[in-house]
Amino acid sequence: MEGFRILEVKQSIFENNDREADRLREDLKKDRTFLLNLMSSPGSGKTTTLRRTIAALKDELRIGVMEADIDSDVDAATIEKTGAKVIQIHTGGMCHLDAGMTRQGLEGLGTEDVDLAILENIGNLVCPAEFDTGAVKNAMILSVPEGDDKPLKYPLMFSICDVLLINKIDVLPYFDFDIEACKTYVRRLNPNMVIIPISSRTGEGMDEWFQWLREQTKSFIG
Repeated sequence: MEGFRILEVKQSIFENNDREADRLREDLKKDRTFLLNLMSSPGSGKTTTLRRTIAALKDELRIGVMEADIDSDVDAATIEKTGAKVIQIHTGGMCHLDAGMTRQGLEGLGTEDVDLAILENIGNLVCPAEFDTGAVKNAMILSVPEGDDKPLKYPLMFSICDVLLINKIDVLPYFDFDIEACKTYVRRLNPNMVIIPISSRTGEGMDEWFQWLREQTKSFIG
């Protein structure tokens, strides 16, 4: 005879977060601030991509960056050198940000003078995909050294994102990475995904990314 109750809490946690995320998007629209949630594995090139993005768009858009990490301030220190407004978020060991934590980050950053806010989420392809941060759009980076089979292994991440940057295409000759196969895997999960091959090191393909982000931001803030 069982003398205990089993309480399923996962659904209510996600439901509460989804409601908070929707409220946050409404507030961002009122504030005329576009929030991009940028996700990837560690070492995929998020920070290098951000540096090039800021350099390309800083004369058109007021940019703020939230750097989320379990610990350290290395990335925030790097972004600060670009001249963009930046804040470091420490999650205290948690491997993701939810809508409430993102709101706290935005309050710390201050959105009154920010057109484009970018959340550089914690580096992994599992936990960040499960929680709606309240971002207007989700972007992810997949680097060539990680392999073209990642959509098969982490389907949720590829399902929730609006744009995929396939980074480090400058090293394609040295890795067994089939871009067309990767695109096929992604399209099966997310037919509407925008896929942009880039090299954040050389700048190849980056103009298409800049234009996508420029158009999305200006469309949202009016």
